[in-house]
Amino acid sequence: MSGSPPPVIILVRPQLGQNIGKAARAMLNFGLTEMRLVTPRDGWPNPEAGPAASGADIVLEKAEVFDSVADAIADCSLVYASTVRRRDLVMPVVGPEQMAGEIRSAGGRSAILFGPERSGLESEDVALASKIVTVPINPQFGSLNLAQAVILLAYEWSRGAELAQPTAKEEEPPAPMNDLEGLIGQLNDSLDEAGYFYPPERTPATQATIRTILSKARWSTREIKALRGMIRAMTTSRPK
Repeated sequence: MSGSPPPVIILVRPQLGQNIGKAARAMLNFGLTEMRLVTPRDGWPNPEAGPAASGADIVLEKAEVFDSVADAIADCSLVYASTVRRRDLVMPVVGPEQMAGEIRSAGGRSAILFGPERSGLESEDVALASKIVTVPINPQFGSLNLAQAVILLAYEWSRGAELAQPTAKEEEPPAPMNDLEGLIGQLNDSLDEAGYFYPPERTPATQATIRTILSKARWSTREIKALRGMIRAMTTSRPK
């Protein structure tokens, strides 16, 4: 990944606090933390945003409010307006993948504008952007909500970003054969005491089956200790 900073997400005249919170949640899922709000309808902070953010509090706490789109993008050299293709404006139109590539190689600050839930961005807002970014969706049903639009473009940016992935739990190494033999022997002894092996002539075959079952699992030493403890607890007589 280049040294370009992550894009700023700018919500222009957002209407509902819940939608702001959901947009924050979408952002943080893909490593974006800088949100700017342009004249939110119900003011800011909004008590409905926090619960909808589902833990993305860092985004809401850092969110800045601006009086105009021009002010919100003043420090950005590359700005994308998330909207459908506009016939009233002659400007480049790109898809999410191209947008993400350009942002990563831009070098300076970049931003993505999202309009109000009901009406979208006005022509005056779009005209301030460098390019339009349009998500290819079903032309018969183009109904993305605000958070969905944010998550689509944030995801596309994240595909080329070196986001830290959750550390996978390392697999425990399989126990040495001596540990496994101890488990098998303990289980066979316990089953023998319980009268499980019947008829006697079938004992070797039954014990071979038990060995096969226990050998397949590739138990770790910790797991074998746990199993042996369970067997011990079930077979140890307790005072009544």
